[in-house]
Amino acid sequence: MTTGTRALPGKILRQVLLRTFFLQASWNFEKLQSLGICYALTPALRFFYRGEELAEACRRHLEYFNTHPFMASPVVGTVLALEEAAWRGEKNTLEAQEFKRMVMAPYAAMGDALFWGGLRPAAAAVALFFAIRGSLWTPVAFLLIFNIPHLLFRTAGLFQGYAQGLRVVEMLQRRRLPDLAIRLKEATIVLLGGLCAYLAFFTLRTEALPVGWGMIAAPIVLLAARMAHSGISTLLQVLVAAALLLALFYIF
Repeated sequence: MTTGTRALPGKILRQVLLRTFFLQASWNFEKLQSLGICYALTPALRFFYRGEELAEACRRHLEYFNTHPFMASPVVGTVLALEEAAWRGEKNTLEAQEFKRMVMAPYAAMGDALFWGGLRPAAAAVALFFAIRGSLWTPVAFLLIFNIPHLLFRTAGLFQGYAQGLRVVEMLQRRRLPDLAIRLKEATIVLLGGLCAYLAFFTLRTEALPVGWGMIAAPIVLLAARMAHSGISTLLQVLVAAALLLALFYIF
């Protein structure tokens, strides 16, 4: 991935990328990830500045900062582009600090929805298919499905942020990350439904019962979906269902 006429050598960009993985290593309750992002930017800041200018640049990036750790890479990349423009004496519509303040909250929301709420449950759902077979590949499947996308995103995010500068915001908007998060959540639900159907089929076959008995659960599932759609808490439904199952277990 090229950086066009950018000044930073690839070695420094790779150092910055590696340091972004330690974004929360020095997390603190006052300024949250400020030390982490300053640490990540330091190799590039040393390239641009010397002496008091370097100290001032570090102070600028020790202000409050907090975003999703996977979404920090495009932020860091864009900040590098803005710092380089300032180093060259070019005028920017936004300074690096203003950009960070502007995007850190929306990026955090997108990252939480996409990676924590979408990708991680989907990876776990796929891994469950290995787990019910007793496969030792279960943790490997989960780690690969979860880590490969986010590692690619973090790497591409940094280089694209540095190459495109402020245009990276438009690029992320075109990717429709919130919509992707919704699709992942929907896929997780489908996978879990398929897993439940498989478990019911396997249990009936193990107990030598007709597979058609599994259709008895369909009205119950539809009723639960209807109740959830009506606003009844899914947690309450789970608790009631668990209580009924325990009661039946003790009765019979």
